[in-house]
Amino acid sequence: MEKIRVVQYGLGPIGCEFVRQMSARAGLDIVGGIDIDPLKVGKDVGEVAGLGRPLGCAVSADAAGVLVSTRPDIVIHTTSSSLAAIRGQLEQIITAGANVITTCEEAAYPRLQNAALAAELDALAGQYGVTILGTGINPGYAMDAIAIALTAPCRSVEKVSVHRVVDASSRRLPLQRKIGGGLTLDEFEVKKAAKTIRHVGLPESVALIAEAMGWPLDKIDETLEPVVAETATETEFLQIAAGQVAGIHQVGIGWVGGVARIVLVLDMFIGAQNPGEYITLEGTDRIETAIKGIHGDKATAAVSINAIPQVLAARAGFLTFLDLPPAHFWLPR
Repeated sequence: MEKIRVVQYGLGPIGCEFVRQMSARAGLDIVGGIDIDPLKVGKDVGEVAGLGRPLGCAVSADAAGVLVSTRPDIVIHTTSSSLAAIRGQLEQIITAGANVITTCEEAAYPRLQNAALAAELDALAGQYGVTILGTGINPGYAMDAIAIALTAPCRSVEKVSVHRVVDASSRRLPLQRKIGGGLTLDEFEVKKAAKTIRHVGLPESVALIAEAMGWPLDKIDETLEPVVAETATETEFLQIAAGQVAGIHQVGIGWVGGVARIVLVLDMFIGAQNPGEYITLEGTDRIETAIKGIHGDKATAAVSINAIPQVLAARAGFLTFLDLPPAHFWLPR
């Protein structure tokens, strides 16, 4: 069996996690790396990812050149949460004839906030015969796909509730900053207004669940509040005084016929207790479950890597995970 040729586009903390996992996965051949950081350009991808061994391909800032010279089957794309911001990058990948999995949160359900752009990218992907998928751990799994899968034995479903608790203490610095770690309350409010503090993707998860259930949404409400540290704490990267922000409490609600049918609650903060995914389905039957042990950064890479076979076999276009068979761990046969 020929190996699947992969280019890693973006070599920040998440991109490097992808490289580490893909390099250990039989059946995948990392043939290139793309990043604009001058401290990474020219270095071996394996060195940048901290593998301790070379992979035989260097990081380049010339995305077009890498895509033409390596002719990948698929590109793993990890650069931004904004679909509009990555439009040019996706177009470049598509016109090079490569499939793409992106961790851009807005791409998990692209037509929610970017309908016109999603349609354009869908048409372009169809023209070049490639598939685009936005996925990861959240959105893409923890607060949507798991709940949807759990509805299979239900005779009816009236409400879907997911409460995700994440202890951000051991997560990467960019995430700790994205949830406001170490800010004062005034600083938090300024950044909240600028939308630079928040988890991106909660409305997308609401929309994915609603589509899967066949519920026409009236609207999606989203709220964001700070979680304040009661005592001084610190992580590998930050020192947080009592009274400073430790993270976020974010809620997304999907309203159907004036009723809150989808309620997603995300508590992501430094020092959070009892981390896990807590899912409740209400209807003729009531199903409750708790899932422990998912590490967001590592799981984002794993979920995406495990979706590669489904993406390569899928129809062309800009798809969501609802268009594909469920992802699962795989090894080449």
